[in-house]
Amino acid sequence: MNPATTSITYIGLGAMGTPMLGHLLRLGCSARVYARSESSRAAAAELGVTVCSTPAEAAQGADFIFTNVTSTEDVRTVLCGPDGAMHGARPDAVCIDHSTIAAEGAREIGQTLRTAGLHFLDAPVSGGVRGARDASLSLMVGGDAEVFARALPLLRALGPNVKHVGPSGSGQVAKACNQLIQVVTIEAIAEALLYATRQGVDAQAVLDAIGTGFAGSRMLDLMGPKMAGRDFAAGIEARLHAKDFGLIAASAQAAGLHLPALEQVQRQLGVLMQSGWGRDDTSSLLRVLELQQEAFNRPA
Repeated sequence: MNPATTSITYIGLGAMGTPMLGHLLRLGCSARVYARSESSRAAAAELGVTVCSTPAEAAQGADFIFTNVTSTEDVRTVLCGPDGAMHGARPDAVCIDHSTIAAEGAREIGQTLRTAGLHFLDAPVSGGVRGARDASLSLMVGGDAEVFARALPLLRALGPNVKHVGPSGSGQVAKACNQLIQVVTIEAIAEALLYATRQGVDAQAVLDAIGTGFAGSRMLDLMGPKMAGRDFAAGIEARLHAKDFGLIAASAQAAGLHLPALEQVQRQLGVLMQSGWGRDDTSSLLRVLELQQEAFNRPA
């Protein structure tokens, strides 16, 4: 595949989608986009791409159709809805979804697209806005191995770690595992730093002491200093992690799985959302603990 002769469609030009499209354009791809908001359309215009009025129109002539939206239903609408991309796409086009959605939804969408003569890869990403800007994302991909091989030169423009996990839906399963480990770890960091400070020990000193031991992790390196410095500005908005945990919890329940850490952290995320911190960083789980501690210590 020669990217310079490759035509793409991109649907979903948010904080991550816009820089991701930029990396694909730098390969030499030509692009048509669909964007709902005025700010997204303005971002598309700055990139010099054709802005279309519907996903179906944007998909016309594309070799690859990328989607990067919020929910399972959003993906279903922009790909398979009445004005969805499948109605404008040419046969054999490859649809690549970077959204984080339910694995079962990804399987259903993939089957609908295959029935229409198209291909589908569920390819959620990890790395946040910074990873999207720096082209340092990790991609977990589900779908047919031959289709994955076709898309690989484009996917590698988004990050160095691109892994084919298995058949359709497998990418979303891997992303769920990623989110489960990530956010449970954030909760553990919050509890550790609350414990340290209530014992009268400086939080940053504790981080310096434990960061190179077995407790060390990328999440500790990222979230520990944010909590210690009380910097709750969003790297990844907590509402997105809350959405992801809802998906994982529903999937686990459907599979008859009891995942106690998931259930506890989902409750903490629920308090975070109720407290109005959904658009702040997930490091705000520390604030949730502090709020709960105040209530615990309050005289009856």
